[in-house]
Amino acid sequence: MGEGKGSTLVFVLVIALCLVAFGFSIAAERRRSIGKSIQDPITNATYCVYSSDVATGYGVGAFLFLLSSESLLMGVTKCMCFGRPLSPGSDRAWSIIYFISSWMTFLVAEACLIAGATKNAYHTKYLSAQAFSCESLRKGIFIAGAVFTVATMILNVYYYFHFTKSVSSPPTHKGNRTGSNIGMAGYA
Repeated sequence: MGEGKGSTLVFVLVIALCLVAFGFSIAAERRRSIGKSIQDPITNATYCVYSSDVATGYGVGAFLFLLSSESLLMGVTKCMCFGRPLSPGSDRAWSIIYFISSWMTFLVAEACLIAGATKNAYHTKYLSAQAFSCESLRKGIFIAGAVFTVATMILNVYYYFHFTKSVSSPPTHKGNRTGSNIGMAGYA
C-alpha cells in the first residue's frame, strides 16, 4: 500500500464482484415470475400458475456476490476498527463518511435483493386456489437492488481510496520539546 494508492487487485476485485452482482440483479428483474390465471376444465377451479424460478437464483446470486465484495473490502481494511489508526485529516474524515454511507447502501441493496428473491420464490412455489388475480413480484425491486449495488460499489472505491491514503500518511507528531517554552529562565 505504498504512497496511499491501495492495492490494484482489491480495487479490481471489488469492482468486478459488484458488477457481477449488478448483472445478476438486472437479470433477475428481467426474469421475474409472472403468474397466469388458468381454469381447470375438470374441477372448474381457477389457479395461478407461475413461470420459472430463475429470478430467485439470480437474486440470491446477486446477494452473494455483493456480500463477498463487501466482505473482501472489510477484511482488507479490517473494518476500519482494527489495525493501524488513521491519520487525522481530511482523508480520515472522508473515509469515515464513505464507510458509513457504503454500509447504508449495502444494507439497502442486500435487503432489496433478498426480499425480491424470497418474494419471487414464494409466488413461484405455491399455487393459490380461487385466486381472482395472480400476484407477482412488484416490478422494480431488483432494479432498486441494482441501483444500490452500483452506489455501494462507488462508495466502496472511494472509501478504500481515502482509507489507504489515511493509513499510509505518516502520523503527525508534535516536535520533541527539550525544554520549557514559557520563557522563564532559571534564577541563579
